[in-house]
Amino acid sequence: MEPPTDQGLLRSDSIPEVGEDAAATVGMAETLSEEEQDELRKELAKVEEEIQTLSQVLAAKEKHLAEIKRKLGINSLQELRQNITKSWQDVTSTTAYKKTSETLSQAGQKASAAFSTVGSAITKKFEDVRNSPTFKSFEEKVENLKSKVGGSKPAGGDFGDVLNSAANASATEATAEQTQEETH
Repeated sequence: MEPPTDQGLLRSDSIPEVGEDAAATVGMAETLSEEEQDELRKELAKVEEEIQTLSQVLAAKEKHLAEIKRKLGINSLQELRQNITKSWQDVTSTTAYKKTSETLSQAGQKASAAFSTVGSAITKKFEDVRNSPTFKSFEEKVENLKSKVGGSKPAGGDFGDVLNSAANASATEATAEQTQEETH
């Protein structure tokens, strides 16, 4: 059988990949002639040299890129911000995002309408309670108490004012009674 001709990267014989079984690699090395092994070693050295050269070129290109960005005033934070903005634009342009956004918008509108309805119902209930005979009777009694306790204050005011007036009147009466007892 004739040995394969040198075709460089286009060779048809298999080359073991990283991590392949060592026994298969050893078996292949035994089947190669001395000349083929020398040729492969030369090619290996050449590929390693090319990789080294490409790594150096890449490092130089990255350095040049960094210098250009520095001159343009582009820093890592700005790049991150641009990447996030671009990613967000990509996300918002997807069909899934648009459908989800539309669904949430509709849900928000329905929730808003429901809260409005509940608010209206509560307001109506408070109006009903305030217009009920029981509340009116209670309100009249509070006003009556207020006029007895507060004296010359105009009718109306809130319930807190009425309670404060009652407390002040009680305290004044208690002080007056105590003063009378001390003088007797």
